[in-house]
Amino acid sequence: MVKRELSSLITRDMDFEPALVTISSVDVTPDLKNAHVFVSVLGSKSKYDVLEKLEAHRAILQADMAKQVVLKYTPHLVFHLDDSIERGTRVIEILQKLETPKRGED
Repeated sequence: MVKRELSSLITRDMDFEPALVTISSVDVTPDLKNAHVFVSVLGSKSKYDVLEKLEAHRAILQADMAKQVVLKYTPHLVFHLDDSIERGTRVIEILQKLETPKRGED
């Protein structure tokens, strides 16, 4: 629920051109006081610029989320970079290199 609402808020209220910013997962602590938000960034924009912009708008995002998501506490948002897409792409590239037959082996 938190992931869905944050995704909606970021898409509607923030602009990260020319990058594509997605929330890959959100881990809320059992006491509901903190939410670790994992963000993927694809494109030419610096990942750290995206994190800085999200941190700068953290209070606004929390306030808007509190209006839509009813929880005992509104969790404090902590943003982290999620590089799992890049790692997956790298693994696929390595596997493709291994599968490509070298000249003279045919």
